[in-house]
Formats: sequence, structure tokens, C-alpha cells
Amino acid sequence: MARKKPPTTHGIVIVDKPTGITSHDVVAMLRLRFNERQVGHGGTLDPSATGVLVVAVGKATKLLRFVEKTRKAYLGEIVFGSETDTLDADGVVTATYDMGDVSLADAQALVAKHFTGEIVQIPPMVSAIKIDGKRLHELARQGIEVERPPRPCTIYSFQLLPTDEPNVFLAAVECTPGTYIRTLAADLGKMLGGGAHLRNLRRTAVGRFTIGEAAAPDDCELLPVEEAVRTLDRVDITDDLAAVVANGRVLPHFGGEGPWALFDPAGSLIAVYESYRGEAKPAVVVPQG
Repeated sequence: MARKKPPTTHGIVIVDKPTGITSHDVVAMLRLRFNERQVGHGGTLDPSATGVLVVAVGKATKLLRFVEKTRKAYLGEIVFGSETDTLDADGVVTATYDMGDVSLADAQALVAKHFTGEIVQIPPMVSAIKIDGKRLHELARQGIEVERPPRPCTIYSFQLLPTDEPNVFLAAVECTPGTYIRTLAADLGKMLGGGAHLRNLRRTAVGRFTIGEAAAPDDCELLPVEEAVRTLDRVDITDDLAAVVANGRVLPHFGGEGPWALFDPAGSLIAVYESYRGEAKPAVVVPQG
């Protein structure tokens, strides 16, 4: 059996994902562009959604989990007066409501009371999480609906702004990963005495990766591997300690919560360490060369 060719291209790219394609489609495009099989993304966007998708190439894929854990920021439009089977504009309308002119002040008051801070959500049936080994969206396509346990999330900020359309508000949300913006829209519509769905969702930030530095899959710049840990605490170490780190040695705690990105005197990322029982334990040792 032939051995897999080791990756030769390494780094991350900040993609502005276009609408109409999946996150996996973006990965496939970048595999062709960089002639590299080892490519992965950090945090799925629905096909209709646009915006920041962080993609890792080569050895940077080992660091994706630290990208996925960072907070996310979104912009989207909440359309009051109709519900869909997918909770967004891609779905079939399942109910309509005469909600009059929805008051921005009333909606903001409900957001402040019920949709800010630590909350729980029921994942939509069109989500990718698994129940009993099957993805919810696969069951939904078969017309099957199952009970979903609520999941906690944190909403750091949820702002509503008026638009030129009646009963349509622009929503700006900052939240933990795993938050369903479409569920926020649907739940807010119910609390206002009717229903709502989400449209034109755009992710504007993943941690410190912002839409301002994102570009189309064909144009995005390959950034150094070190950029993947820009949100982590940096620790500069000596050459002697770097040799120990390369062997995966547990180290004394660095202080703070971690994780910590360890850099050698040449400025190369050599490992990421996490807090473990009062010490610092290697989570990822980055291959050199």
C-alpha cells in the first residue's frame, strides 16, 4: 500500500464564503488550489450563509480546534410574521401571522431579558449534530422529527436595528460556538406573539479573524501557521526548553487560564499547551521543518 504524501504546504486562509456552496466545497476548492490534501475548516457555515470561514492547510489543521472554540459574530435579518420548516429563508413557509407592526422597543426588551448571557437552545432539526448516531438534517429530509436535548450557549451581545422593510430587523450577535442564530430568530418571533425566520446570515468574525481580512476562495492569502493561534496567550521560551517541549514534556503552569502558544527564539510556533491539574500539558506539538 502506497504511503500518503506528507503535506508540503502549511498555513491558514481567511475565506469570505460565498452563498450557495457548502463549507466542504470551500475545502475542496482550496485542496485543488494549493495541491494539498490535508485541508480542513474551523466551524461550518450553512450553504446560504456567507462570511468568515477559517481554513487550515497542512500542519495548521492540528490547530483548528483552538479556532473553533473562539467566539463568533454574525449579522442577519429577522423577518417577523412567517415561520419556515428550516427556520430560515431557504425553507418552506409553514405558518404566517398578522403581527401588525412589530415594535423595535418590545423586541429589544425581550432580547435583553431572555436572549442575553447564558441561555439554552433546542437545536433545529436541520442542524448537523447527531442523535443516536444520525445527523438531524438527514432525519429532517426524511420527514422525521426527534426530541433534541437543550444545549447551553452564551450570548455576549444581541443588538437589533431597524431596516427599510416593515417587520424586518437587522440582528448583530456575538456568541459562543454552537449557537444557532436561526433559533434565536424563531424563538424571538414566538415571544412576540407570532413567528419569525432568519435570512441573509453573514458571519463577520471568528475570534480575532474578521471579515475585513477575508477574501474569496480563489483570492484569499495563505497566512503563516502561527496566525492560527493569534487568540491564545503567547509564551516565548529558550532553545533548551524548546528541545524539551518538542518531546511533549509536561511543564510548570504558565499562569492564567491558557491555552498557551509556545514560540522558540526564532519566532516559530512549536506547541500549544493547556492547563491540566495545576501543570501545563501539551495539547499539540507542531512538527518543525
